[in-house]
Amino acid sequence: MTLDTVREEKAIENLTRRLTDSFADIHTPEDIETAVAAARRQFEGDRVRDYVPILVERMVRQELTPQPEPDDRLARWTRPASTTTPAPEPAAGAGSPFRRFKTRGVALPAGIAGVLVVATIVTVVIVRGGGDVQAQTSGVITVSGVIGSEKRAFFEDPDVKAALAKHGFDVKVDTAGSREIATSVDLSKYDFAFPSSTVAAEKILQPTPGRPTVSGQKYAVFSSPMAIATFQPIVDLLSATGIAKQVNGIWYFDVRKYTDLAKAGWRWTNIRGNTTYPVNKKILVTTTDPRTSNSAAMFLSIVSYVANHNNVVQSAADEKKVLPLVAPLFVNQGYTDSSSEGPFDDYLSLGMGKSPMVNIYEAQFVDAAVQHKLKPGMVLMYPSPTIQSKHTLVSLNANGEKLGELLSTDTDLQELAARHGFRTADEAQFANVVSQNRVPVAKDVIDVADTPTYDTLERLLDGVSKSYR
Repeated sequence: MTLDTVREEKAIENLTRRLTDSFADIHTPEDIETAVAAARRQFEGDRVRDYVPILVERMVRQELTPQPEPDDRLARWTRPASTTTPAPEPAAGAGSPFRRFKTRGVALPAGIAGVLVVATIVTVVIVRGGGDVQAQTSGVITVSGVIGSEKRAFFEDPDVKAALAKHGFDVKVDTAGSREIATSVDLSKYDFAFPSSTVAAEKILQPTPGRPTVSGQKYAVFSSPMAIATFQPIVDLLSATGIAKQVNGIWYFDVRKYTDLAKAGWRWTNIRGNTTYPVNKKILVTTTDPRTSNSAAMFLSIVSYVANHNNVVQSAADEKKVLPLVAPLFVNQGYTDSSSEGPFDDYLSLGMGKSPMVNIYEAQFVDAAVQHKLKPGMVLMYPSPTIQSKHTLVSLNANGEKLGELLSTDTDLQELAARHGFRTADEAQFANVVSQNRVPVAKDVIDVADTPTYDTLERLLDGVSKSYR
């Protein structure tokens, strides 16, 4: 079974559940399953699969929803022309509500023909040209945006696409590091920007020489605390040094003790009795590039807070004091990726040899657990203190504003965000996901540091950037 098939099966399963909930008062679950199966059979053999779950849901909703009698004008418009269209044929047994009509030379379900005529929110026509099958959409608001890479899986989820399509949106996204989004990406071609923190969102809205001024609304769609992805042998070693500590089954990472060992130049071979990871590398947390990526900027916020004696860096004197302590934590890593997707993919595929500790968003680990990508011995730790990263959408025009409002308030989309590991306004959504998938996460993240102000963090990042040079 291919990945596309698995995703389609999952989307069909979820839409069947939604339809069962929606029509529980007037249709039995068996009737709904039969209707879904009949609708889906209309697309057997079609090569275009992305829109199949969306089409199936719309067809079934149309057929199951009691409709008023159409007037003569509508009947004339929806009646197939006798000169070009053959008589309707049953599609799924006698009495099936799904019939096929010819549209632009291609057979389409009758339900979709009705949608095309009356121009409801989404209309999809399958056309054949040059030997290929293509999907053409009309009446859909196509919205384009640039997002942090950790949200790619969310926007590529067929269920998310279907939920957006239900509201008339077809969302196209590009990915980039959040600081790149805020500083160098050409935003003029997008409807929204979706970096991974409020700080990055505020920078987008700040007037910047050489860039068009952006005016838009901010939407804190969901959040995720910063965390560290590691492995049980590493946790055991760190526990021996006092850096790692387990409380109620959750592992925590003492940032103060970590920075002290890093300052002293400790290597893994310095840990007494280390036979599980006897590597002569410095003890460092792998981050992304702080010059481009929000996750690294958040880690910089954490270590600068600790280096400033558990106080937010506020003054030039504070910056001068902490930079010599925190810059080596990034520079000594060597090459770093520009966005959070890269190091976490390495963590999942390459094991602890390359990067024994990786700075990530909690959501990435939870999403990997839901997708069954975690291997035995993979462990989630929380820096103590950590930072809550609020993934904040910035609308760049009216369409982006509509999308930001929808993502922030729609129950289905918020539930899907929780399934991808993000914490939403409804705490129960996230709790259900981690409970069902047995992911050991902190129920309440209490030890949380504040980020510096926008200007202060920029100066810290510039200071670290200069250290690279």
